[in-house]
Amino acid sequence: MGRRQSDSELGRFALLALFLMGAIFCCMVYLFLSMVSKPNSITVDSVSELGENGGEVALGSEEEDGEDGECCGGIEHLELWGDAVKWGSQFNVNSSEECCMACKAMCGDQGGPCLCDSWVFCGNREACGLRFGECWLKKQKDTLEPDRKDSGDLVMWTSGFIFGEREGVVGLETEYGVLRIKLFPDCAPHSVAYILEMLQVPHYAGCHFYRAEDRGSFWDLLGNHVENAPFGPPFALIQGTLEAHGIIFKNIPTEVSHAVRRGSVAWIGSGPEFFISLANHFEWKNAYTVFGSVLPEDMEIAEKIAQLPSKQEVWSSINVSVLERPVDLRFRRIKSNS
Repeated sequence: MGRRQSDSELGRFALLALFLMGAIFCCMVYLFLSMVSKPNSITVDSVSELGENGGEVALGSEEEDGEDGECCGGIEHLELWGDAVKWGSQFNVNSSEECCMACKAMCGDQGGPCLCDSWVFCGNREACGLRFGECWLKKQKDTLEPDRKDSGDLVMWTSGFIFGEREGVVGLETEYGVLRIKLFPDCAPHSVAYILEMLQVPHYAGCHFYRAEDRGSFWDLLGNHVENAPFGPPFALIQGTLEAHGIIFKNIPTEVSHAVRRGSVAWIGSGPEFFISLANHFEWKNAYTVFGSVLPEDMEIAEKIAQLPSKQEVWSSINVSVLERPVDLRFRRIKSNS
C-alpha cells in the first residue's frame, strides 16, 4: 500500500508541473511565431515546380514555353445585372465560353470601350429548365464596379467581365509611385473579382511588398534571360501580400495559368501572396495564375523597389532578399484615359 503524500511533497510536485507547463507553452508560442513570421515564397511553395536545383529546369524553346492561348472564362453561381445589349431570351449558345466570346466580339479594334463588358449564361440544364443556353450580353455603368444581383450555390447563372484595350486598369499605389496594372478578367475572373472588391476597401493595413530581388546579371533590360546564366537567385521579382488586416481572405481557385513575363502580376498558390515579375520566366512554364500585367512605362517603379535595401534570408534552402523596410501598398482607381 502506498503512503499518502505529505503537503510539502504535493507542493513540490505542483511547482514542477507548473514549470513544465510553462516551458511547453513557451515552445509552442515560439514555433507559432516562427511559422507566421515567414511568408510563403515563390520558391517555398513551388520549389518542385521550378526544379529541384533551386530554379533551373530543363527548357525547350523559350518562345514555345511562353505561348499563351486565348481564354474566356467566368464565375459560376454569379448573376450580374446591367443594361442588356443582347437579350438571352433571343440568343442561345452552347457554353459559357461561347457566351464570353460573343461579348468579347463586341469590343472594337480601335481601343475604344466595349459595347459589351459583361455576360451572363445559364448552363445548368436541370436548374435552368427552359432558360438553358440563354446568353445575356450586358453593359455596366461602371466597369470597375459591376452590378451584382445575386451569388451563391443556389444561383444558376455563370457571369464574367470583359475589359476593352484601355479599360480595366487599376493602380497599385506605393510611396515610390503608382504601378498601373491591366487586369485579365477573361483568363482569371475570380482573381479580378477580388481585386475589384479591394478597390472598395477603405483601408489596406497589412498589404505590402516584403521581398525584392533585381535582375542581377541573369536577365537583360528587356527581361530576356542571358544565355547560360542561372535562373536565380536573385529571381527578378518583387513579392508581397494582398491580405488586409481585419479582412478574411478566401483562397483564389486555380485559374488559367499563363507564362510569366516581365510585368506579370501573379498569385503564389491560391494567394494572398503575390509577385510582380521583372523578367521573362518561361522556365516556370504555367505554374502561376497571372491575373494582370504592369504597364511597361511603370516598370521602372518596380525596378526601383527591387533596388531597396534588403537582408538575406534562407527559405526552404533558397536564398532570398527580404526588404529591410516593407513597402505599403493599396489599390486605387485609374481613369481609362491615363
